[in-house]
Amino acid sequence: MSDTPEPSNIPFAQPPEPPAGLSPDNSEKQFALFVHLSALLGFFIPLGNIIAPLVMWQIKKNESAFIDDQGKEAVNFNLTLLLVGLALVLLTLITFGLGALLTVPLGLALCVAWLIFAILAGIKANEGIAYRYPYILRLIK
Repeated sequence: MSDTPEPSNIPFAQPPEPPAGLSPDNSEKQFALFVHLSALLGFFIPLGNIIAPLVMWQIKKNESAFIDDQGKEAVNFNLTLLLVGLALVLLTLITFGLGALLTVPLGLALCVAWLIFAILAGIKANEGIAYRYPYILRLIK
């Protein structure tokens, strides 16, 4: 007998399962859709991609478990992208602009991925499915 714990069969990169028992009504689905899509305000307002989902989530988080869950997802995803974007800017500055050969294409790919994932999350939320963004930091639990 050894005292070492048994290894888990769950892969490391697998996102957590959505909370059980979420059965949102149509207004909750629609509000969750707006929480995800409100991040697109970041195209027009600086930091709008974080402020809008955060405010919308804070308004309804105590009224619905589904909106609470999806609001956390949207805010965590947008905070993660903000941190990655800041790291790309920092890398460009540290390399005196030479890193732009790498960071500009990565930044453009990040913007496209952000747009696609935000729309997909909104569609899934409107269907009543608790969407999980891939590869995000769980900053808000």
